[in-house]
Order: sequence, then structure tokens, then C-alpha cells
Amino acid sequence: MGQENKNQTWVSEFILLGISSDWGIQVSLFSLILAMYLVTIVGNTLILLLIRLDSRLHTLMYFFLSVLSFVDFCYTNSIVPQMLSHLLSAQKSIPFHGCVLQLYVSLALCGFEFFLLGAMAYDRYVAVCHPLHYTVIMHGGLCLGLAASCLVAGFSNSLMETIITFQLPLCHNVINYFVCETLAVLQLACVDVSFNKVMVAISGFLVILLCCYLVLFSYAHTVAAILRIRSTQGRRKAFGTCASHLTVVCMCFGATIFTYLGPQSATSAEEKKMIALFYGVVSPMLNPLIYSLKNKEVTAALREVLERCR
Repeated sequence: MGQENKNQTWVSEFILLGISSDWGIQVSLFSLILAMYLVTIVGNTLILLLIRLDSRLHTLMYFFLSVLSFVDFCYTNSIVPQMLSHLLSAQKSIPFHGCVLQLYVSLALCGFEFFLLGAMAYDRYVAVCHPLHYTVIMHGGLCLGLAASCLVAGFSNSLMETIITFQLPLCHNVINYFVCETLAVLQLACVDVSFNKVMVAISGFLVILLCCYLVLFSYAHTVAAILRIRSTQGRRKAFGTCASHLTVVCMCFGATIFTYLGPQSATSAEEKKMIALFYGVVSPMLNPLIYSLKNKEVTAALREVLERCR
């Protein structure tokens, strides 16, 4: 214990190693990530504006979509601007309190999105399996309550995980990652972190697998109900209402499950960085594209707005 206390140092800032140490790769990544960041901001902002301006999109399904776009907008801004600045700077440092805030906010928004995807799966389940009672079951109060519950659950889980991560004594300040992330920070601790890793695993299980189970349960019943529809056109329309959401679910849950709940020994640090980069940058960019390109109502609203601008 005495040796641990001796080696322990007060950390005022962290050094992030980033994605790559090669300057050419960093410049290429900067250009690529900047382009994806701009598409993400424009795409999610456009979704929010379309839902706000077009009265046909003032439905409960688009309420959840607008919340998802807002979460993606905030999540992207919590990590990407710092990534871009570090890609072109020699000193990739972040203050201690800035690291704590970044981990807490990004983790909270990530959890919020997972719970929200579960709520959206339930919304699609009610729309397909109980269409005649949809407006009665999915009333405005319930949707606001679901969104608020997702928000509280995400931020509460993030608070717990942030506290058990940063209350540890740290012996190093070099994080082998491009953002402040729980498992990467735990590697800096001077003490045994087995308990912390168990808590992170439990947190991941509750947030990721529980939400994933709710999504799979809802879609199992949804697909069964769709297959019972006699009309081919009716089945195609029902599948269309669920395809976009299911695509987003597969991207988000797949990348996160592989990162946090997959075999740690079989996954290198570089592979984890690439997977995290996909979830943190690519997924928020694809979400508005998936929902807009596959949704006739959104594309129709976009055409009308463009015609007004002309």
C-alpha cells in the first residue's frame, strides 16, 4: 500500500494518444471526420426543422425521431470537436474536469439513446400490432413520460459509472484512446480495478442488453403481426415503418456490445478505437439519412421546404 501511495500522482490533465501517431493518417482522418461531422450536424438539424415546420410530421412517431436527432446532435458535439482539434495538434491534452465532464455527458447521452431506441421499438410494436388503439395507448403523456424516463435512466447510469471511475487513485495520465472513456481511464488506476470492471459490466448489461432485449421482444411480436397481414402492400408498408428503426438499432447495439461486452483479450486497442469511431461519428451521421431516405413523409416535407426556399 505504501508503494502505491508513493507512485500515486495528482492528475491535473490527461494526454490522449488518439487514433494514430502518423501525421498523414491524422490529416486524412481530420478531413474525413470533419466531413462526416458537418453531414451529421446538417442532417439532424434538418430533421428537427422538418418535424417542427411540417404539420404532417406532428405525430408521436416523429416526436421520438426528433428526440433521437437531438440526442445524436448533442452526442456528436460532446466528442467530435475535441477529436478534430487533437488531430491537428501536437499536444493532445484535456483538463481533468473536462475529461470527467466529457465522459459523463457522452455516456449519459449514449445511455439515453439506447433507452430511447427501446421506447421507439415499443411505439412501432403498438402501431403495427394494435393500430386501432394506437392513439389511445401511445398518448402524448405516455410518450413524454417515456422520453423523460429514458433521460433520467441514461444520466443516472452515467453518474454512477463516472463516480466509480474517477474516485480511483491514478498513477498515469496518458489515455490510449481518442476521448475520455471508462475502460481507458480505469487502466490508469494504481489499485485493483476488478470491482470497477464488474460494475461497468453490470451497467453495460443493464443498459445495452436490457434495451436490446426489449427491442428484440417488441420486433418479434411486430414481425409475427406483419406476417399475418394478408395484403402484400400492407405487409410492405408495415415492414417499411420498422426497417429504418431496426437498421439504426443494429448499428448502435452491435458496435457497443462488441466494445464493452465482447471478449477483451481477443480485441486489440486499435480495433476498439475503430469500432468506437464508427459508433461515435458514423452512426449519428447515418441516422438522419436512414430515416429520411426510407421515409416518404420526410422526403415529401423536404421537397416542400426546398420549393418554398426557391
